[in-house]
Amino acid sequence: MFNWEEFLDPYVQTVGELKIKFRGVRKQYLKKGLYSPIEFVTGRVKRRESIRNKAKLRGYTRENLSEMEDIAGVRVMVQFVDDVWDVLELLRKRKDFKIIEERDYINNQKASGYRSYHVIIEYPIDTIDGFQIVNAEIQIRTLAMNFWATIEHSLNYKYGGLIPEDVKARLTNAAREAAQLDSEMGEIREDIQEAQLLFDSPQQKQDFKKENGEENELW
Repeated sequence: MFNWEEFLDPYVQTVGELKIKFRGVRKQYLKKGLYSPIEFVTGRVKRRESIRNKAKLRGYTRENLSEMEDIAGVRVMVQFVDDVWDVLELLRKRKDFKIIEERDYINNQKASGYRSYHVIIEYPIDTIDGFQIVNAEIQIRTLAMNFWATIEHSLNYKYGGLIPEDVKARLTNAAREAAQLDSEMGEIREDIQEAQLLFDSPQQKQDFKKENGEENELW
């Protein structure tokens, strides 16, 4: 019998380590009083049923299942489209993993309206059984991209991948609106960043708490 727990453990370790590292990058920016292109980071290990379904669809077997690229997945959320490219440069400069493929679904949007930037990496981990290389996928998205993709994913699950045409049309319209929102926010990016850095300053936080009677509350 296939030991799923043993197979997935390295992926769990990979996701955990990558989340800690990318969150650490954000903290380094903020400690220096700089704007961080990373807004927040999430991660997951693909569910067994999802792995089985994809393996059946793509022809993976137990022998080559580790070649699947997205069993370990980390999502780096950013505020602006320009931040996507800044995060991408950060990833390209890192020495603790190797980028093996990049997929640009922002400049090459999918027909469904999906937008995101995918980076496939080989990530080295140390275990009690020795050194191992694990494939992982890093997705970089704006908040607007993620909102749309999350809704689309839920609808695909509900309808078994066959979304009704009227709903699909609304999704397409929503994708255009999300792209427009990203564009509009990008136009005033500098003003937004300056305002956020000002608000995040220690003095500004203290003033805000005083104004709202929150001096004794945790910020």
